[in-house]
Amino acid sequence: MRPPTTIEPDAHLAAAAYLMEHSHESSLVVVTDDTHEPVAMITTAEITRAVAHGQSLENTRVSHVATAKPVTVRADVAAEDAARLMLSRGVRHLPVVDGGRVVGMVELADLWEACLANGRGGPNDALARTSVR
Repeated sequence: MRPPTTIEPDAHLAAAAYLMEHSHESSLVVVTDDTHEPVAMITTAEITRAVAHGQSLENTRVSHVATAKPVTVRADVAAEDAARLMLSRGVRHLPVVDGGRVVGMVELADLWEACLANGRGGPNDALARTSVR
């Protein structure tokens, strides 16, 4: 799990693109200002799609193109279960929550790194012993 990079729903796409570029992330968690609860996700694919459809990066808000109500996982869930959830729901980015607040981010690549770091070679052996934390 990595620290999440977050953005507000009212931010413009140019701000989202800037954050992604400078944080080297391909997704951002869209959070509420007051509770820091994840309300959406925005990825480079959504920004690319918006540009391809002629939307202005300076005038289009994150909330207009972000995927609403993202799939999330609790921080105490085993990595294998997180991987299964991601595969079953067709997502590559998974916000990690604790008490409703976003506390981290995990991507499929992170889970494969955990697998390879365990040296077992197979995802089931390595992921079964690794939590998302």
